[in-house]
Amino acid sequence: MAFSGSASNSRQRQSSNRLPQREEHVQLRIDPVHGDLDDHVQDLHQRVVLLKNVAKEIEQETKYQNDLLNQLEETMAKAGAGLKNSMNRLSRAMAQHSSNHVLHVVMFALVCFFFVYLWSRFSR
Repeated sequence: MAFSGSASNSRQRQSSNRLPQREEHVQLRIDPVHGDLDDHVQDLHQRVVLLKNVAKEIEQETKYQNDLLNQLEETMAKAGAGLKNSMNRLSRAMAQHSSNHVLHVVMFALVCFFFVYLWSRFSR
C-alpha cells in the first residue's frame, strides 16, 4: 500500500505542476429557493445600460460646452485685441490734439452758460 500511496502523491504533484486550463464559460448553479436572482440580475443590467447612456450624454454635453468655451475664448481674444487697438488710437489722438479738445470743452461750457443766462433773464 505504501507504493500506491506514493504513486498517487506523485500524480497529484504532476497535476499541480500543470498550468490550469482556461475555460471560456463560467457555470453558476443557483438554488431554486433563490430564483429571484435572475430578476435582480436583469434589473442591474437595465441600470447599467441606463448609466452607460447617461455617461454618453454627459460626454456629448461636455464636448459641446468645451467647443462653446473655445469659441468664446477666441471671440474674447479678438475683442480684446480690437479694444487695445482702439485705445492706442485714442491715446495717440488725445496726445496730438489735447490742447484743441480742452479749448472746445471750455468754449462749449461758456456757450451753454451764456444760453442758460439769457433764458433765465428773458423768462422772467
